[in-house]
Amino acid sequence: SEEDYTSRHLWQQVKSTVRELECDDGVLIFDDTIQEKSWTDESELMCWHYDHCIGRNVKGINLLNGLYHTGEASIPVAFELVKKPIQYSDIKTRQVKRKSEVTKNEMMREMIDTCIRNSLKFEFILMDSWFSSKDNFDFITARNKHFVAALKSNRLVALSDEDRINKRFVRVDELDFPEQTSVRGWLKGHAKAVLLVRQVFTNKDGSTGILYLVCSDLTCDYNAITTTYKRR
Repeated sequence: SEEDYTSRHLWQQVKSTVRELECDDGVLIFDDTIQEKSWTDESELMCWHYDHCIGRNVKGINLLNGLYHTGEASIPVAFELVKKPIQYSDIKTRQVKRKSEVTKNEMMREMIDTCIRNSLKFEFILMDSWFSSKDNFDFITARNKHFVAALKSNRLVALSDEDRINKRFVRVDELDFPEQTSVRGWLKGHAKAVLLVRQVFTNKDGSTGILYLVCSDLTCDYNAITTTYKRR
């Protein structure tokens, strides 16, 4: 309680452990979580956030985490608290709402830069579809890192550079390619070629689900991409 706890304090605590365990094939995983606090007074930190797991807004603390995974170890190396200091009135509902000065995507990019400045050894950055933006992909590849990320089914892709130049894009869920293979393509807005895979899996209730993944490392195959993302 003496001061605000930040990623800098966290890194000081975990640095020695990370240095003992880190290796070049480590991965950096980003995701956010909400610690619900239904009965706590609202503030810029304790406020309303949309929870994708349950499909509604909840009041609590929204935390963006950077987790380093190597071997059998998972170590938190960075975090940001999502604060919403800006209050405004919603035009339709006339309710007073809050918003952040920076987005979670911007926070993630700053956290990646911090990890690079800390000389953290990692090869891939793993993230779900919430963080699979063109800006994030451009940012990661510009720093000579790779990504494996989930895509929404309506993401647009071109299957050749000619199609990309002529803006002939199709939805990723309309691509016709065999299972357990990867296909090379170009995401709309992202200039570099990527690999796309479709992973079919069975849910706990017996229903079938499909996960679309994108990878920036063109030397990977289906098994490497799905195995890497499974570490998330």
